[in-house]
Amino acid sequence: MIDLLLSDATGGNGGSEKFVEKRKALLNELESHLWSLMTAGGRSEIRLWLCNTIACIRSIFPIHQCELFMKLLKTSRQKRRLAAQLLELLFEKQPQKVGPIVAKKSFMLEKFFKGNSKRILAWFSNFAGPSGVEHKKGAKALSQFAFKNRDVCWEELEWRGKHGQSPAMVATKPHYFLDLDVEKTVENFLEYVPNFWASTEFSESLKDGEIVHVDKEFFVEMFLNLMYKEDMEELWDIIDEFLTGESFSFLCHHLLIVLEEQDLLYFLNTIHKFLKPSLEVTALGNPSFWLEVVLSKCSIVSVDQLFLLNAVTSQARQLLRLVREEADENEKEEVKSIVTQVCSSSGPADNLAPIMDEWPKNRNLESIKWLGLQSWAIFYRLSEGFHTSESWESLFASNGIGFRKSHKYDLIDLVEDSEDGGFEWEERSLDKVKRRKKERRSTKRRRKLKSKQSLDALLDFDFPDNTGSWLLSTDQFSATWSAVDLPEHISKHCFSTWIKLSSKEARDT
Repeated sequence: MIDLLLSDATGGNGGSEKFVEKRKALLNELESHLWSLMTAGGRSEIRLWLCNTIACIRSIFPIHQCELFMKLLKTSRQKRRLAAQLLELLFEKQPQKVGPIVAKKSFMLEKFFKGNSKRILAWFSNFAGPSGVEHKKGAKALSQFAFKNRDVCWEELEWRGKHGQSPAMVATKPHYFLDLDVEKTVENFLEYVPNFWASTEFSESLKDGEIVHVDKEFFVEMFLNLMYKEDMEELWDIIDEFLTGESFSFLCHHLLIVLEEQDLLYFLNTIHKFLKPSLEVTALGNPSFWLEVVLSKCSIVSVDQLFLLNAVTSQARQLLRLVREEADENEKEEVKSIVTQVCSSSGPADNLAPIMDEWPKNRNLESIKWLGLQSWAIFYRLSEGFHTSESWESLFASNGIGFRKSHKYDLIDLVEDSEDGGFEWEERSLDKVKRRKKERRSTKRRRKLKSKQSLDALLDFDFPDNTGSWLLSTDQFSATWSAVDLPEHISKHCFSTWIKLSSKEARDT
């Protein structure tokens, strides 16, 4: 049986030094194996895991998230890369905000269109047909400017066919613009009508910001120069508004992933002053609970420890998969042996109190890292060794976890109820549908087949054999837990309990 170390975690004797050092050595050895598996294919995935956990932080106010990301945009080494990612988000979600800036810089778009037929056709080919719908985008600007300045630029319009169209004819039949050779016309305007590119007509067509979707890469580079070379105040105000208006989760998911690790470390060490984690909240419902506590209590020297701590707490199943699929047989046996020893308590003296006591003394990640590794060892042991109802209920009872049996997910009963209901309906309906006996038999066969297929599909999942499900005191009996999810739930409950106790010690010191 496994001692979850919940009752002994704050043991008064502080544990034996011998047991403490042995446990630390085993946990360090486990860390070495897991770190090797986690980084075998690079570090990008574990960085993504951490960014996803950061995105779950709930205690950051909009004004503070704006300040955090603004600092990165102005001070990080990779600020242009971060800014480029931010601009793409801005273009995608709120192009109308940047449209007026493009309109003011309309003269800069001569270079944008020159020699690029794809951009020309995308923006200037939106002429209306005979239905009377209005011209759109650049087509509207081109037609309005041409009519207004027909004395000086009408000859630059290139028409398909044997002859051109007169202003009077096109004014009565605007759909004749569909016969315009758009590419040649715009090339003529680039060469001979420079006033068009600074005109009110062209500028107005840009204000909704749709132009940025024609070639985002071009406009990202244009706006980067406006940010960092011209330091355009209007653009920075728009960015400020965007960073304040979007959710912290959205910004983290889309911006933190492009940061270098040194800048991510800077972000993590800056965020602490805005965090006020509550130890009273239900930690199991907040994936970032432990991270908020850690960041609010100490300065992070190396992001590697956070990568590891996040992996063993938030990606327990993924790490187990790595062990099963990526480790060789010798490494699997070593991990199994370490976990067995870590989960084998030698008595009251072998508890976590000494490790937890290091938190208020040193205020570093070492003690919390060991707690995280201990929780993953418990997850591994429960995943590999608990396959019966008796083993789970014995675990609950021996560790002071209240439980009630639940039958909510009894699959066999569920399917049988479904089938019984079908037969009952048939009996009630028999007298009414005698004329459709053949159809009824066909329906009955399809129903049986569907029930069988539904059961087969459910049984395809990796359910432990008939272990049932429970309501637990760990979450005030609020959810039903099956054996599939219990290893993760129990290990997270252990870790959150230890982190709360450790944090209270730190707060009281």
